[in-house]
Amino acid sequence: MRPDGYQAMTIGRGIRCAAGRNPNRNALVLGERSLSYGQLVRRINQVAALGQGYGLSEGDRVALISPNCLPYVEIVAGLSDLGVIVATLNPRLTQAELKGILDDCTPALIIAHPSCEPSIDPDWERDLPVLWLGEPYEAALAKMSDAPFHSTVSEEAPFALAYTSGTTGQPKGVLLSHRSRALTFASMAAEYRCFGAEDSFLALSPMCHGAGFVFACAALHFGGTTTLFGSQDPEAILSRIGQKDVSGIFMVPTHFARIFDLPGATLAKHRDHALRTIISNAAALPQAMKEAAIEHFGAGLLNETYGSTEGGIVTNIAPSRLLDKPGSVGLPFPHMEVELRLSDGSIAAPGTPGELFCQGPTLFNGYWNRPTATAETIIDGWVTVGDMAVRDADGYITIVDRKKDMVITGGMNVYPKEIETIIATVPGVREAAVVGEPSKEWGESLHAFVVLSNGREVSAEAVISACKEQLAGYKVPKAVSFITELPRNAGGKILKTELRQRISA
Repeated sequence: MRPDGYQAMTIGRGIRCAAGRNPNRNALVLGERSLSYGQLVRRINQVAALGQGYGLSEGDRVALISPNCLPYVEIVAGLSDLGVIVATLNPRLTQAELKGILDDCTPALIIAHPSCEPSIDPDWERDLPVLWLGEPYEAALAKMSDAPFHSTVSEEAPFALAYTSGTTGQPKGVLLSHRSRALTFASMAAEYRCFGAEDSFLALSPMCHGAGFVFACAALHFGGTTTLFGSQDPEAILSRIGQKDVSGIFMVPTHFARIFDLPGATLAKHRDHALRTIISNAAALPQAMKEAAIEHFGAGLLNETYGSTEGGIVTNIAPSRLLDKPGSVGLPFPHMEVELRLSDGSIAAPGTPGELFCQGPTLFNGYWNRPTATAETIIDGWVTVGDMAVRDADGYITIVDRKKDMVITGGMNVYPKEIETIIATVPGVREAAVVGEPSKEWGESLHAFVVLSNGREVSAEAVISACKEQLAGYKVPKAVSFITELPRNAGGKILKTELRQRISA
């Protein structure tokens, strides 16, 4: 039984407590604009009052369709103080894609950025209110009281509905609780050591995605500053880091690939920085790219993290082990347990691939309106998203591949990630993705999609030759296609379904 003085961990409460420590410190910065902690908390209070003005109550959904902007955090924190579940939707979705999601979550209100207007069907505004960010939003907020709002929401209640990006099918709404993310923030502060009251974190990734939100908001729970940076231009990112006021940054492999595609003279110009921590997530970072990051930014900074929207952060490999454990994503995160299970449910021996299951306080609450999918993902209190992994004798975990991406060719199981790692070592190759395509002879054969570094030329024969030198014959791709970019979702994960569609088109 909880004592009378117990206060739930919520997204809004964490920010309010941080504001109590230093209300004048910048909480959020975007370009020339900023919000102090005191200002942010007052606006969170006004958003809660605004939600009440719309008649919103616990369990209602609001769709937030916007790129990263200063109001993003206050909207999520203020509405979730009421118990409202905020569906954080990708602003790059088409009108048809958005309609499918809106039909699924049935929001009582849409809050949208003006840049998303082409994707908002005017007919929707006949059925439910749409509040546009900018002048309409600011005018509505100005009418609201900024008196302190005391939330009575349970920390186990969902604050957000994050839609998976559909790498394997129709997007599913992932219900995320206040408790899961508040505990994730605390573990991140301990593990990464760049979310303290004196730190400043550079947020590049979209907050509509699970990882983008946690890495942008963690600093706000401990009194640090989050700087939102909209440009994805690699030299612009390096220039911003070079201002030496940023202690931590989260990047996906695409960021690294574009940075290290820059000319050597450009990279040499941008070596100065004050970073203490770099975090990589979303997809495996090729070993050559890790080495390039260490050479450019210095040793002792780079962490590679594995996780999922459903499970939160599951593992991390610390900078000290990054090179002597190539390909590994490290050890379980604080408060997280990991098991690798064989198909019969038994635990895989070291070196044997098994399906990764995780258990801890940061797991999701289930999928919105998807009881069957929830039951397939949460099994006896353990979560699996279908990733296969191996554990070495020291307990370090390496992701082999997604279970659904495994290719069966000639009766042999092949995990494409192994092949992709080899192809990435070919000089001139930036990155690669391998998928299966139908084959009368083999059932499936392997098809490699390869992205080259700027100005480089590589032949299909060179790619296949590198594979033949290091892999068994059945693992060698039968076809190689060169493309300019691998299709990715908002979180940076490769959309292999799109690559398979290109083959069948």
